[in-house]
Amino acid sequence: MALGARRTTGWKATVAVAMSNYIEAGSIIAIAVSLTNWQDRFGVSDTAVGLLAALSANAFGAAVGAALGGPLCDRLGRKFIYTYDLVLYMVGVLLATFAVGYSMLLVAFVLTGIAVGAGVPASWTYIAEEAPADQRARRVGTAQLAWSLGPVVGFALAVALGGLGLLGNRLIFAHLFVVAALTWWVRQGLPESAIWKDDRATTASGGRPGGLRGLFSRRANLTALLFLFGVYAFWNTVAGQAGIFMPRVYEAAGVQSATEQNLLQVLVWACTCLATVVGFMRYGDRVSRRLLYALGAVLGIAAWALLVFADGTLPTLLGYALLWGLGAGIGAQAFYSVWTSELFATPYRASAQGVLFFAARCAVGVLSYWFPSLLREQGVPFVGTLMIALLVVAAVVGTVFAPRTQGRSLQQIERERYGEVVDLPADAAGATTDSARR
Repeated sequence: MALGARRTTGWKATVAVAMSNYIEAGSIIAIAVSLTNWQDRFGVSDTAVGLLAALSANAFGAAVGAALGGPLCDRLGRKFIYTYDLVLYMVGVLLATFAVGYSMLLVAFVLTGIAVGAGVPASWTYIAEEAPADQRARRVGTAQLAWSLGPVVGFALAVALGGLGLLGNRLIFAHLFVVAALTWWVRQGLPESAIWKDDRATTASGGRPGGLRGLFSRRANLTALLFLFGVYAFWNTVAGQAGIFMPRVYEAAGVQSATEQNLLQVLVWACTCLATVVGFMRYGDRVSRRLLYALGAVLGIAAWALLVFADGTLPTLLGYALLWGLGAGIGAQAFYSVWTSELFATPYRASAQGVLFFAARCAVGVLSYWFPSLLREQGVPFVGTLMIALLVVAAVVGTVFAPRTQGRSLQQIERERYGEVVDLPADAAGATTDSARR
C-alpha cells in the first residue's frame, strides 16, 4: 500500500506525534550516559564536554531547531515538519553511533538537537489542536509520557549494556535510529491539523499577519510569552541539568557505581511516568490545574532541598528520585505543553512554542556549558541551591498566574483572549494549500 493511502488518526496519531518527545528525551539520556566514555575515548576536557551538552538536543541545538521549526510549522503546516525533521534526526544519531572523533560527535549532537527542536513544539501543537476540549490535558499528556519513557528506556539500556563500555553507548544511539525510522514511516499517514486547515480555508482573501510578526504585534501574545517563560524556562533550566548531568551529581554525592547512578535515574523517570498517567492525564482536565501545578512544584523543590540540606546517603538519593520524579509528572513541562497551545491563536501557536523553546533551551545551554566545572569546583550544595532558586521562580509564576482555560475549545479561548477567532494572512493560506497538495 502506498504511503499516501494510509491514514493515521485518533489515538494512533497522538502516539505517533508524541514520539517526538521520546526521541528528544532519548537523545538527552543517550548523551548523559555516554559523556564520560566519550570524554575518556577522545581525551577532551570538562569544558569540551560542556560544549557537547550545550550544543545538543538538551540546549542550543534544540533551541535553533525550535526557532526555525515553529514559524515554518505555522506557515507551511504541522505535517510539513513531520515530513523532514526525523530524516535529519536519523542522520544525526547515525553519526553519533559511528563517531570516530570529537568533531564528528559534536556535529551529530547539533544535528539531532536541531531536529528535535523543530519536532517537539510541532508535536504539542498538533496534539492539542486535534484533541477534544475535555481531553486536552489527557492527550497532550501522552507527549509528556513519551518524554518520560525515553529516559526509562535509555537508562535501563545503559544498565543492561554497561559492561560493553562505549560500544553499549553506541547501541543506545542506534536504537534511537530504529525508533525514529519506524515513527517516520507511521507519520506519513498523518492528516494535516484540521484547525490549521480550516483556518486557512476561511482566510484566502486576507487576514492578520501570522508567524513571528503577528506573534509580537499583539499584547495578548506578549503577556502569554512572559508567563510561559516564567513557568518553563526556569523549570527547564533545572530539568536540563538533571537530565544530562545527574549521573555526575550522584557521583559527587558519593554514588560511584555507574550502574547505581543509572538505576536511580530509572527510578526517577518511572515515577515521572506514573505521575503523568495517574496524576496529569487523569486529573488535568478535571481538577484545579492551579493546585495540581503547585503540588508538582513543591515536590520538585523538596527533592533538591534533600540534596542540599540532607546527607548524601542512599536513602536521601532515593528520596530525591521519588520526589523529583513524581513532581515532574505533574509539573511545569506537562502544564506548559497544554497552556502554550491554549494561550495562542492558530496563526501564532507553533511560532510561540518555537520562541519559548528557543529561549528555554538557550538558558539550559548557558548553564550546561559551566555546570560540570561548577559541580567539580563548588560541589552539590552550591549547584543545588541554584536549582532551588530557579524552581521557586517557576513555582510562584505558574501558581499565581495559572490561566482558566480548562474544558474550553481552542476557538473559545481565542475569542476570550483576542475578542475574535484570529484570521491568517492570505499568502500563508496560499502556501499552505500548495504544501497540503504535495
